Amino acid sequence: MNPITGMDFPDPDIIRVGDTYYMISTTMHFFPGGQILRSYDLINWEICSYIYDTLEHTPGERLEGDENIYGHGMWAASLRYHEGRFYAVFIAHEWDRTFLFTADDIEGPWEKRYIEGIYHDPSLLFDDDGRVYIVYGNTDIHLTELRADLSAPLEGGRDRIIVRDAPASFLGYEGSHIYKINGRYVLFLIHSKPWEWYRTQACFVTDDLDGVWAGGDVMMSDLDSLHSGNAQGGVVDTPDGRWYSMVFQDRGAVGRVPVLVPVTWNEHGYPVYGKVTRDIENVSTRPGYEYSPLYGSDDFTSPLLGKVWQFNHEPHEGYYETGGGAYRIISDRTADTVVCAHNTITQRTVLPGCSAEVTVDASEMNDGDTAGICLLIGGYALAGITRENGRYYAVMREKDGTEKECAHLPLDTDSIRLRADVAFEGMTGKVIFSVLHEDKWESIGVPHSMSFTLEHFTGCRFGLYLYSRETTGGRATFTRFEYTRAEEQA
Repeated sequence: MNPITGMDFPDPDIIRVGDTYYMISTTMHFFPGGQILRSYDLINWEICSYIYDTLEHTPGERLEGDENIYGHGMWAASLRYHEGRFYAVFIAHEWDRTFLFTADDIEGPWEKRYIEGIYHDPSLLFDDDGRVYIVYGNTDIHLTELRADLSAPLEGGRDRIIVRDAPASFLGYEGSHIYKINGRYVLFLIHSKPWEWYRTQACFVTDDLDGVWAGGDVMMSDLDSLHSGNAQGGVVDTPDGRWYSMVFQDRGAVGRVPVLVPVTWNEHGYPVYGKVTRDIENVSTRPGYEYSPLYGSDDFTSPLLGKVWQFNHEPHEGYYETGGGAYRIISDRTADTVVCAHNTITQRTVLPGCSAEVTVDASEMNDGDTAGICLLIGGYALAGITRENGRYYAVMREKDGTEKECAHLPLDTDSIRLRADVAFEGMTGKVIFSVLHEDKWESIGVPHSMSFTLEHFTGCRFGLYLYSRETTGGRATFTRFEYTRAEEQA
């Protein structure tokens, strides 16, 4: 059903290689990054691989000092397959260059290179004559010819503005996706109407890269009466000749979620978008295939974290451990809030709601340490166990402008089992935390409402964290992480 995945996978780009579809999306400040999903029917997806474990090891990427990359990091990649090789191109907003990753196998290893210049929301085009281009920009959309090795613009090559949006108070054209389909060049873009915020899909077509691009809006649609629009994404064909577009919709606290839309082509070579509906159908290229979930429980028996986990910012090696039935964090910095904590591991939340449970052993924590489970987003909330003057307390804290403590309850134990129940309605989300006491769940603190903001630019995620307000060196141990989707609870 739409929205596809029910999770935060924004700015999707999609390709098909043989009978397999691959989709990449924005991963921003989470590591490993450049996550690629795999599908055989465009509807069900599983994690295939990541392009990189770490990027450039900057202080911001590593959450060092006062530096961070919330709202930045890897954005809007272009994924392409050409002559037996995979290409992924994107910018990270803290860098004055464009990243180019290539691989012979979608599962890697991926080789990191750079393209000289900054190309906002780029899209690669390998033309039939061997020439290669990158299309990019905001409001003014540029086409630039690249060298054969994609290292820089080709001297004397094509370089022009091909489409220009009228001045807009919300969002001008961006999110380029360019193709050559049936001998014509087709460019998809996103923008918003100047009189209101509403994501709109546009398309322009030409027979000649030096000619005029003609087109305009091709889809202004809603889903679930959210009035946020469905746009920004590419198109892909099926082995039997049908076409679909994968775009995304703003869904508030859960994030920006993919939406699959059928596409046909008229006699002039322009795309005609079908109606956006909850129910969507396609033929699987591998009927009966069983997909691995995009989220999951974890008993932490493996020496490696599962693919469902991503670190909040670059992990600090030597200060976390996994395996033997537990995930452990060793504090290596002092921090006042959870958003500054190192080695927090996260998973996306999912529509229509979900729950997570975990047991936290605080016996090796220091005074001033807090560890537990959080909902990581700009306006975050957390529940945990904290140590003060050698005693332990259950706490619930939330950020609503500034962080405040909503519960502080004495404990007679150094171990605690926590639960976070999340429900989404419209554009908002709500989390209620609970503590297991004598085999009964007791709520702690207050229900916390979450919304999507540009502060983090991501949907809310479950996170397992430890942060130290006084001294480093404390340890927190997490066991028996259980993730349940709301429909599985019914």
